[in-house]
Amino acid sequence: MSALHLVRAAAAGDESAAATLYDEHASLVRGMIARRVPDAALVDDLCQEAWLRAFRALPRFRGEAAFSTWLHSIVRNVLISWSRRKSIVHFHSEMVDESARSPADPTELRMDLQRALAELPDGMRQVLLLHDVEGWTHQEIGDTLGIAEGTSKSQLFKARAKLRDALRDAPPPAVASVA
Repeated sequence: MSALHLVRAAAAGDESAAATLYDEHASLVRGMIARRVPDAALVDDLCQEAWLRAFRALPRFRGEAAFSTWLHSIVRNVLISWSRRKSIVHFHSEMVDESARSPADPTELRMDLQRALAELPDGMRQVLLLHDVEGWTHQEIGDTLGIAEGTSKSQLFKARAKLRDALRDAPPPAVASVA
């Protein structure tokens, strides 16, 4: 049975067709997520979210692309949603010029970084987070955001420069005096 027939049958409520779709594509979904998410329990949660979205959207599958391509875009969207929900931001040490300011309280530095990230234009912030935090390649970022690979590289370069400048220009932390 073709993928389109399986999709139509699953959309009509055929559990056997849905199980076949799952069995044929589960490794694709898990692989995409596991490459970007280090926590096995979180991988399971995101896989479940991707499959729920996919099965809910089956009636809208038009068959203009391969089912695996369509499913791939759903998984990418789940990963993008997850990365936006994350509250912890890691950044490369090259973003901060350590000689430009004195050691700061980690809480103040985190607040400076969050403020600097919030001030970035949306495109730059998305590229920076997907590349530097999530570990996506420029090609994956370009495919997901609908931009050229070179644009992704340029946006990343500009975002890092703006972050360095913003962190360098941040006021120095208050130092408690010892009397």
